[in-house]
Amino acid sequence: MTVLKPTPFVEEGPQPLLREIPKGEAYPVHALGPLRAVVEAVQATTQAPVAIAAQSALSVASLAVQAHADVETLAGYAPVSLFCLTVAQSGERKSGCDKLVMSGLREIERGRASDYRDELAAWDCDHKLWSAKRDRMVKEAAGSNAAKARDAEADLANLGPAPAQPQSPKITTAEPTLEGLVKLYLTGQPSLGLFSDEGGGFLGGHAMNSDNRLKTVAGLSGLWGGDALDRVRAGDGATTLYGRRLAAHLMVQPVAARPLLADPVASGQGFLARFLITEPPSAIGTRLGQTGENVADVAIVAASARLSGILGHPMPTVEGNLHELEPRALRLSDEAKKLLFGYYRSTELEQAPGGKLEQVKSFASKSPEQAARIAGVLTLWSDLGATIVNSEAMICAIELAQFYLWEAKRLAEAATVSEEIDRAEMLRHWILDSWPTIAAGQNRDAATIVPRDVVVMGPNTLRETNAVKKLMSVLESHGWLLRLEQGVVIDGKARQLAYRIVRAS
Repeated sequence: MTVLKPTPFVEEGPQPLLREIPKGEAYPVHALGPLRAVVEAVQATTQAPVAIAAQSALSVASLAVQAHADVETLAGYAPVSLFCLTVAQSGERKSGCDKLVMSGLREIERGRASDYRDELAAWDCDHKLWSAKRDRMVKEAAGSNAAKARDAEADLANLGPAPAQPQSPKITTAEPTLEGLVKLYLTGQPSLGLFSDEGGGFLGGHAMNSDNRLKTVAGLSGLWGGDALDRVRAGDGATTLYGRRLAAHLMVQPVAARPLLADPVASGQGFLARFLITEPPSAIGTRLGQTGENVADVAIVAASARLSGILGHPMPTVEGNLHELEPRALRLSDEAKKLLFGYYRSTELEQAPGGKLEQVKSFASKSPEQAARIAGVLTLWSDLGATIVNSEAMICAIELAQFYLWEAKRLAEAATVSEEIDRAEMLRHWILDSWPTIAAGQNRDAATIVPRDVVVMGPNTLRETNAVKKLMSVLESHGWLLRLEQGVVIDGKARQLAYRIVRAS
């Protein structure tokens, strides 16, 4: 008879708090084509993650060229406007990247501002004079003197429209409500950029509060698609704005990005899928190399000159209306269209049940159009007068679109984590990675820890004893901490609550 030997019990060890989110792929800098040099130069100067410099360059290039052409996609023509969302911690030099890439744009805005102030002052006088004349004529036309009334009516008919307000030279705005954006379109440029290196102010502000979120999401989504923008106000009636374009780059910290990435309104409306999203690995603590300033200066100056040249080029507008764009068609070459269709097929197949993109269908379905838009931006940046997107630009654009698609998948999975688990995971990393060094510096046993250690020396966001105890309890339930007997002596003191740290084998 066969005797069954009992299998010895083997403890499982600590369990993960959440599914491990794989590290993102390296940013495909080589696929940036004509933007590669400035991106590498900005990265060398700031030593920020290269993806941040790339996001800045792509979004600014999109802003520069979006007025001039709509690009052919597999479903008709679309704007070349790009919406970029960069997730990075404070201190990653996001502002430094934007400042360098946008230097040419800021010079143009400053240069035009002086002329605009003079034009606005002259217009204000003309408008007041016109209004005074009109008020006088209206008063006389409504008076009892029939002869004067007839003359006033004739004068009113010949008065003409009010003097046109000069166009605001403002090209970018940081944190507008949708209503503020509409006002800017009414009096300013038909091609604008929504740019903020502290995008949390926009995401957490009035525009995205619970009352306005749906309206803002719908309005920005429409602008991305090149749709007319409707404005309905009590007393003013309805206004429809045609031929407007919007590029965007929001830089946000993870704490602001997570709620947006998990927001059912933003994801359900397909709003997030309109963004090219990335969260690059932090470069903080590694920026010790020399910057290539001479080479960087040359590339940045060249890019600024190119940006100034494009922005100084007259925008195609409808005759008699400087506020309404009339972009030309930018076609795909036969080979470029074939490449784009191949990319579409591959993303479509992966959206099937069990496919790698099943959980991010909104991003996957828009990725081919994103590729066409990126190809259009790269083409027009090289040659503003181009009429065809070639295969070389499309190959680069598809590689970039593919990178952003897999980044979206990676980050969407991370965003569904609850705040408590997210904070517990942060504490776990601190205990395993930072506490041993801190403990050694204080002649403490690195294998044990008490809540006060976290409160006094832990992450800045964990400064409340009750909150720390709750998070340590989460780590205990997952096997990362083992509660010690009450009264155990640690660092010369009897402790009511103390833990032994467990490491995965």
